[in-house]
Amino acid sequence: MSDMVQATLEEKLAKSMDNLKEELNAVRAGRANPALLDRVEVEYYGTPTPLKQLANVSAPDPHTLLVTPFDPKSVGDIERAILAANIGINPANDGKAVRLSIPQLTEERRKELAKQAKGIGEEAKVAARNLRRKANDDIKKEEKNGELTEDDVKEALDDIQKIVDKAIKDIDEIVAGKEKEIMEV
Repeated sequence: MSDMVQATLEEKLAKSMDNLKEELNAVRAGRANPALLDRVEVEYYGTPTPLKQLANVSAPDPHTLLVTPFDPKSVGDIERAILAANIGINPANDGKAVRLSIPQLTEERRKELAKQAKGIGEEAKVAARNLRRKANDDIKKEEKNGELTEDDVKEALDDIQKIVDKAIKDIDEIVAGKEKEIMEV
């Protein structure tokens, strides 16, 4: 039974890592990255719709994002949605597409963004620790119900700790990579 607890833990940690990567992609690093607009939702015919479903987002050069809508009539809606998303970049609408010029980051802003990335990493670590606590509780419940022996419990708890330690190490590496990207001039 404890194998199921570990499998569930590993699955939830993997989802947590994917979420961390997604969160970090939304942090601007001074370079044009289409993932910057992943969370933008456009009010399209009265329905909030992800920008990805309405337009092609590309990076023609390192400091420009080009949003080309599939329906040219939606350019204004897309521009308003980007402004409302508050990503700190003013869109320019040429009637057919929306251009976003990514400004160079100041040293102060880079440090701020690095701190933000660290905060996102800390949240991911807290989530990993919470998952560990739940897995440990599940193992202890199994012991209480007589499904596991004391030795099995000790081994399972050690395995859970190792899994979470590896996840936290991975989180640190991902965040360090993002910080390096942010601090690069």
